[in-house]
Amino acid sequence: MDPLNWFEILARMAQQFLPVWVALVVTYALSIRFKRRLGLYGKLFDSTVGMIGFGIVLFWLFTALFADLIVTHDALSQVSGMRNEPPGSALRDPRDLYPYYLLGGDSLARDVFSRMVMGAREVLRIAPFAAMISFMIGITLGLPAGYFGGKLDTGLTFLANLVLAFPVILLFFLLVAPEIQETIIPSVMAGILFLVPILFVTILLNARFFTQPAKRNLYVGGVLLVGVWAYAGLVFDADPVGLWSMSPNLLNVFVAVVFVNAPTVFRIVRGITLDIKSRDYVAAAQTRGEGPWYIMLWEILPNARGPLIVDFCLRIGYTTILLGTLGFFGLGVSPESPDWGSTINAGRRLLTVYPHPALVPAIALMSLVLGLNLLADGLREESLKD
Repeated sequence: MDPLNWFEILARMAQQFLPVWVALVVTYALSIRFKRRLGLYGKLFDSTVGMIGFGIVLFWLFTALFADLIVTHDALSQVSGMRNEPPGSALRDPRDLYPYYLLGGDSLARDVFSRMVMGAREVLRIAPFAAMISFMIGITLGLPAGYFGGKLDTGLTFLANLVLAFPVILLFFLLVAPEIQETIIPSVMAGILFLVPILFVTILLNARFFTQPAKRNLYVGGVLLVGVWAYAGLVFDADPVGLWSMSPNLLNVFVAVVFVNAPTVFRIVRGITLDIKSRDYVAAAQTRGEGPWYIMLWEILPNARGPLIVDFCLRIGYTTILLGTLGFFGLGVSPESPDWGSTINAGRRLLTVYPHPALVPAIALMSLVLGLNLLADGLREESLKD
């Protein structure tokens, strides 16, 4: 078979991404139809920049979700004769395989297109959830530090500054080094960090439904049940069902990302709380006799959502770059992993001769971070109008 030209390559790639296009059209149609009922998310569609960023992020999110339907080959399989082949190359003996390597082959004769697609799943199964847990930890500690002040504020701020005093990359290297997996440090850190989200959601629901014992007990009981189940699986690898589990490498990376990001979130939340706690509606809640956790979680936190949502989007972008950096240096992930950082590192050795194995994941990583930054800009623009 003759190799494909670039028009044919793009056409076949567009065909492979059909599930993503359908999901994007449905999401945009429903969002625009009901945008006036969707709060800040709905207002995002009044921002051109926000819509472009949202579309890029959704593209990669749906790519990760439908990766098994999009890939043309197994991301780890090697095909004879396809080593460093250029984009559009035809397989010599396709048999039951897809007959082309749409974006060429890498130095181990693996399909670059399929590895790019599966790399999106590798990145997006860590970055958003790590950022979310970082925010839960930062909020849980930042709210009382800013609201109560005093020695609690001084102590927590000192600890946050202590962590932030380390260079980020150096701290990552220390936390994800292979030697650290032989110690109890990752398990201890995971045990502490994964406990905070359970406490956060429990306190949140308890404060909201404190005067409604039936609902409070139901919701809090459900959270504790699921939380303890997830905690046992993630920290101790003791989930009998196998739903909650992480490999030691992935757990190390996850814990490192959370540990590095949480102090920054803490300082942001603390600063916002110091500003908002003097507002009239906080004084009104205190006059009504509301408890401090209710005031922090249901009066202060909702009014800080704009800056926090924007920072959340930016933080996912920063985390994506950090994960790519770790993969580039071969830390925290298995060598054959299709994550973008590892793929860029593997392709850079022959960059001047065969640029496509490194350029494809680099462009993918750049586009995702760009989309997150544009989304954050759109959210910031709309939140300022509230």
